[in-house]
Order: sequence, then C-alpha cells, then structure tokens
Amino acid sequence: MQRLLQFTLDLFDPQPPAPPPAPAVAAPAFTGPSQPAQTLQQVLVPASFRHPRANREALLGSTHVAYEFRRGKRRTIGFVVGPDGLVVSAPKWVPLYEIDAAVREKSGWIVKKLDEMQERRQRLDSARIEWKDGTTIPFLGQSVIVVLDPRHGFDAVGAVLNSDADALPGVPRLTLHVGLPQHAKPEQIRDAVQAWLMRQARRLFTERLDHFAPLLGVRWRKLSLSSAGTRWGSASADGAIRLNWRLIHLRQSVIDYVVAHELSHLRVMDHSPRFWDTVATVMPDYASLRNELRDDPVPPW
Repeated sequence: MQRLLQFTLDLFDPQPPAPPPAPAVAAPAFTGPSQPAQTLQQVLVPASFRHPRANREALLGSTHVAYEFRRGKRRTIGFVVGPDGLVVSAPKWVPLYEIDAAVREKSGWIVKKLDEMQERRQRLDSARIEWKDGTTIPFLGQSVIVVLDPRHGFDAVGAVLNSDADALPGVPRLTLHVGLPQHAKPEQIRDAVQAWLMRQARRLFTERLDHFAPLLGVRWRKLSLSSAGTRWGSASADGAIRLNWRLIHLRQSVIDYVVAHELSHLRVMDHSPRFWDTVATVMPDYASLRNELRDDPVPPW
C-alpha cells in the first residue's frame, strides 16, 4: 500500500531532478533460494471459520462463516459461539431470509467472538505439554522443569520439587524430579506428574478454604477435585465444594479468587449484586482476577 501510495504521488506531483547515475555495482552472488513472494490471493483471502457440522454459510464483511443451523422449539433466534464455531438456532416458523438478516445484523459480534475463540484455541495449543524429560509445566504461575530421575522412589510420593538457586537468568529455577526411567512412555510421565499436581492441589485448596471460610462466615463440609473442561468450581448448599485440580497451574491469587467465589455461594446461591458484594469483602480485586482466569491458558490434559 505504501508503494502504491508513493506511485500515486509521483503521478500527480512535480518530479524532482533526476539524481546522477550511481556507479555500477556487481550483483551479489546467489546464496540460496529466496523466500517466495505471497500471491495476490494469499494477501486478499478473507478470514474463514467453518463449523464441523456446518449446513449454512454467510459472508460477513470480509469474513466467510460456515455455521451450524438448527430449528427447534424456541421463540427467538439464538447465537452461540463455541470451540467448534457458530451455531444459530431459530423457531420452526421463521423463514430463512429472516435468519440471514439476523446473522448479518449480528455480524460484528459474531466475527469478534469467532476471533476471540480462535485466539484462545491457539493459546491452548501453544500451552500443550509434550511429555518427556526436560519438558516444562506451569505450577502456581511459575515454570517447572520435569526431570526423570530413576535413582530412587522418593518414599512413595512419586516426585519431589526442588529449587535451583543457581539457575541462569530466564531458566526456570524449579525442577520436578519424577521417579521414572529415562525411557518412560509419555503416558507414564503425564500420569506421574498429574498425580503429584493433584496432591498439591488438594493440600493448597484445603488451606485456602480454611483461610477464607471464617472471613466469610461460612463452613465448608467436603472438598472434591474435578477435571471439568469448562467449569472451575461449584458449591452446594450443604457445604460441599468442588474445585478443578488444574487451577494449580495458576497463580495463588487466582486460586484464591475461585475459592472465595465458591465459598461466597454458601451465603448467596446466585450471581446477584449481593453475591459479588460478598466476594469483594475478601477479594476486592476479584474483577481483574476473573479476567486473568478467563484469559490465562491452562495446558490441556
């Protein structure tokens, strides 16, 4: 675009005097294949999102969206953007031209949410762990190097966390020594690390529940660890708390927010303003922590 703009200015502006000819310079020697230039189609191709069960398509601005369309017993047209893409649901009596108009009307929101979902999926892919000796995992917001150490069994605990005070700048100081041989399979390494992480999660979650419960004036009865894919925690009126063990990957302040959130439900079993006021009594910065929880990628297991 800059070159095109310069060309346009040259057409309509007076030409400056031509500079004296430069001395001839020998062409540089060929050192290898050059990077191929992008084709016009590659530059101009619109963004595209396709649901695996797509049965309708729309061009929203410069973005091509293939979405799943459903009809059902409902009163309005609904839009949901999930990991697979866009799903549009509508009543049986609404004609297709009204569906198309509704999709175009919501185009800005749809494209924004699809972009956000794609960025989140890319972050999750980049956080995926390759289970081998020397891999890195997040633990309480810090990077930990996994070291396969078959010399002893660590007294049946499976792994031991060590801190290296002499680590080089930029290199994780924490190492998790796992009692497995160097030829251990990825599944064995993953299971051993997960077992250690879950033990740390139960210990820390219990401590934080005991810390926040009296501050909120509630009593919790039972802690269960979950592996839910989309929920970080839940609370029952009988005092039972469920927390996702994968929270152990995140900073303790984020974990504290989730703990305080679930304990607050023992006082207010909804998400009304009174509930958030309750959370704020112990976590005044809960809004920023909630955003961090939403945006910070946790490794898929």
